[in-house]
Amino acid sequence: MATIETQRDVTGEVVPGVVVPTRRPRWRGLLRSRKLAAGLAIVGFFALVAVLGPLLVDDPNQVSDDRLLAPSAEHLLGTTTTGQDVFRQLVAATRGSMLVGLVVGLLATVVSVLVGVLGGYAGGHTDESLSLVSNVFLVLPGLPLVVLITDYVQTRGALAIALIVSFTAWAGSARVLRAQTLSLRSRDYVDAARVSGEPGWRIVTFEILPNLLPLIAAQFVFAVIGGILTEAALAFLGLGGAGSWGTMLYFAQNSQALSQGAWWWFVPPGLCIALVGAGLALINFSLDELINPRLRVPRRPRRTGPA
Repeated sequence: MATIETQRDVTGEVVPGVVVPTRRPRWRGLLRSRKLAAGLAIVGFFALVAVLGPLLVDDPNQVSDDRLLAPSAEHLLGTTTTGQDVFRQLVAATRGSMLVGLVVGLLATVVSVLVGVLGGYAGGHTDESLSLVSNVFLVLPGLPLVVLITDYVQTRGALAIALIVSFTAWAGSARVLRAQTLSLRSRDYVDAARVSGEPGWRIVTFEILPNLLPLIAAQFVFAVIGGILTEAALAFLGLGGAGSWGTMLYFAQNSQALSQGAWWWFVPPGLCIALVGAGLALINFSLDELINPRLRVPRRPRRTGPA
């Protein structure tokens, strides 16, 4: 981006003058985004609870005679039918859900970058082979496949659930990154690096990947959202085991908490899922505006007082 300043020639006419580069880092505008600030605040709060919360509360599986009590000073979010404290369970479940989302986001992003970027840059048979694998995973029904694999696997810890969900969560992102890489590899600066004799790994690392960072970040956030929601769906179906928000909803549904009026049992985990999803969506919207300037909302001009 540049600004052309005007100047007057010897005849007094206004002519184009020196081109003054006014390049501004796009990340600077992102840091002023209110959506990003709100999203980071929400997700940061839940990340802090996931890290420190279980260290500050007692055993969430401890039973007592205080069965199905409403929220009070002694039990902030009430108790279950077996006398377990809902607040302790919620804090412990936050770690499980956030851990699954983080692992799914990392694994799906790494695989999508390897398949999409390397295939798009290499071209030829390598690109065709990787595209074939991506297309196969795209046409597979994701949730039914995950349900089948989870039902077959005996181990159902947080890491196992995250690995299973990641297995089907990378193909869409790989296709997006491949398309963008195909566009970038024909740019002049990439051709110049190739003609100067730079190896392929260096061109991908220092010329192509930096231009894909906003897109990769957006795909990572999207994968985290998908991981948390998919794990909650599996746990609600009785296929989870990670001690997550979905697990709390599963036991609340099995104990007929809704018909007994025990809203404090199923509302908090549902609200946490909605809040984390909203926070991650706000971060994703901010990254989309960074990638596509046409999505940005123009600022209103400041009102000036009467002269």
